[in-house]
Amino acid sequence: MKNTILYCLAAGSLALSFFFERAPDASATARAMAAPVAAEASLLPALTMDEPALVANRGGGTPANTPVEKPAAPTAAELAASRDSLTYHYYAQTLGLHLAFNENKDLLRTVTDWIGAPYSYGSNSRRGTDCSGFVTRVFREVYGINLIHSSRAMFSTTKRVAKSEMETGDLVFFRRGKGPIYHVGIYLKDGKFAHSATNGGVMVSSLNQPYYHRNFYAAGRVRAAKAADEALVAAATVPTQE
Repeated sequence: MKNTILYCLAAGSLALSFFFERAPDASATARAMAAPVAAEASLLPALTMDEPALVANRGGGTPANTPVEKPAAPTAAELAASRDSLTYHYYAQTLGLHLAFNENKDLLRTVTDWIGAPYSYGSNSRRGTDCSGFVTRVFREVYGINLIHSSRAMFSTTKRVAKSEMETGDLVFFRRGKGPIYHVGIYLKDGKFAHSATNGGVMVSSLNQPYYHRNFYAAGRVRAAKAADEALVAAATVPTQE
């Protein structure tokens, strides 16, 4: 009887020890299985975000659900204004002028194209030209106006303009003392004019240079050219319709 009781106690002790030994293994197994699932769940939001949202979240910037604005494409008017600005800057540098960006671009371009043409008496081509020949060609190309190939004839057919009121496109005339008109050029701006000089061909000079300051006689305005310039400025200042 005593042996039977001892056997039963031993069997119960063995069963209890088996139970307490297996329970921790089951808990560890459950935790081990749950870890990859949690890790995968934590990665899912990152995998579903687009690149800008990831950058924002990492850097603490714009929230992921905030749309990223793209810069607006320039309008046709803005592109045209940009091109005009570059063109005027080019002419300003080439001719040494401070431009208001409303001058006649055709006049500035044509004068620029003629810079460097050699002097040739009685001619009016880019292979060689004298002062009045240069003026006649520029006015024909820019305004479609035919002037007489003579500085004296030009002086007699233009409207007198005070030196302080000269504008781009006016003509400037020179004479020595009380002699006849012998030289003509096209006034540009800032006291500068374009002309064909015997000692250098077509160039831009200043009326403040001693030689030209001393021999400057008068300024004249070609009415048709002035009217064309005024129409061009008026067209440029009319607001565009969107």
